[in-house]
Order: sequence, then structure tokens, then C-alpha cells
Amino acid sequence: MAKNTIAKLFKQKQSGDKITAITAYDASFSHLFAECGIDLMLVGDSLGMVLQGQDSTVPVSVADIAYHTRAVRNGAKEAFVVADMPFMSYSTPADACQNAAELMRAGANMVKLEGGEWLIETVKALHTRGIPVCAHLGLLPQSVNVIGGYKVQGREQHQADALIKQASQLEQAGAQLLVVECIPNALGKAVSEAVNMPVIGIGAGADTDGQILVMHDMLGLTANYLPKFAKNYLQQSGDVRSAIQTYIEEVKSGRFPDAEHSFG
Repeated sequence: MAKNTIAKLFKQKQSGDKITAITAYDASFSHLFAECGIDLMLVGDSLGMVLQGQDSTVPVSVADIAYHTRAVRNGAKEAFVVADMPFMSYSTPADACQNAAELMRAGANMVKLEGGEWLIETVKALHTRGIPVCAHLGLLPQSVNVIGGYKVQGREQHQADALIKQASQLEQAGAQLLVVECIPNALGKAVSEAVNMPVIGIGAGADTDGQILVMHDMLGLTANYLPKFAKNYLQQSGDVRSAIQTYIEEVKSGRFPDAEHSFG
């Protein structure tokens, strides 16, 4: 597998080649994802729920993310790996720099932070110190206790306008990638058109620059609940490798997500 870079992801956006992304937590799956041609892997704090059995992502620590980032890097030496910054690990720019440095040393190419305007100074601090940043807007799982549950964001026009503004501000501060979660299709398209950086959607419609799923959702392994925006590819494909390849093909062709797996 040729080494992937943020420059390649920007070229994919410019050419209209959809970016395929998935969460990864260990060497075996990261190796398989790399072999199948996944463009980006996220060591997500979702590991708190799918691996540790927590009720939310809040209990996940920097040490947890660093451990799994090393495992993912060991399985896929040339992959583009993004590591989540866990809850309260970036409450100040100084904390963010220290904790992000640990994740970069563990093998990440970029770190991901949730939040809007309040993150601008933190993004600037990371960027100027050579740490690439992926921003995350829309539904923010680390803030689920504030917003009162996992709900679609940006349905009201003023909320949509604010999200687009925040995306632009974060890009100007130095963010080079953006994840948008659980927002209406039209807003996903508008955000993607408003910024130069690639926009990866999860429950944000088919018009973003790429898609990401939690691997356990994509393989139908999530206990008791499958989010509306997720699709069980193992069920239709029969084996893990075919499921990954089908996911990639459907994202690249624009067949996923369809209306059933997005928010109109």
C-alpha cells in the first residue's frame, strides 16, 4: 500500500474521488483495511463503547487511545491514521499540545477534536507546533450529557449557519480535515462546499467528500443497536474482506449512504 497523506486526501476532494474511512483499534483489522484500500483509519474514542463496554466515550483516556494507535500503526505502516483526543484532554491549548504529542508519538498522523468556536485557539496552537488537526462538528459524542442524547444537529437554519461558520473558522485556524456527524443531507453538502479541507460524513448524506463508519457497526457487531446512518455490510457480503470491499465500492460510487441511512 502506498503511503497516504493529507495532500492525497485534498487531491481526492478536488477530483471528486470519495474518501473511505473507518475506525480501527488493532493491528489485524488495520492490516486488512489497508490491504482493501481504505483511505483513512480513525482510532476513535468509540472504543470506550465497542471495546470496553462503556455507556459513552467519556471514560476513555489518552493512554487508551495511544495504546490502540500503536496497535493500528503496527498493522498498517503506510496508512493515514487519525487519533481521537479523548474527553477533557484538550480543555486548554497547553493540555491539547501535550496530549496530542503523545498520540503523534504513538503513530498518529493527525488528531481529532470535537467542538466549534471555543477550539479556535487550541487548533492554532496545535497547527503552529506541527500537529495536524481534524475538527469534528455536528453531533459531538463527548458532549452527549450536555445535549441530552444522540440527536440530529443543524436542522434549524440558524444552527446550520453557525455550523458552516464554525467549519470556516476552524479551517482558518489550521484544521485540515473535518468530520461532520448526524446532520441533514443538505447541510453536509453545504459544509463540504464552504471549505477547502476534505469533509468526512457520518450520518451527513452522500454529498460530503467521504464517509466514515465505526467498524463494529459496518460489520454488524454492535450489540442491540445499529445507528440509522450505519449499514451492516457483513450481512449482505458474507465475509469480512468482502464486506470491507463492498463498503468501499458503495462509498466511491455514491451509493452509500442512501436515503435510508441519512437524514433528509
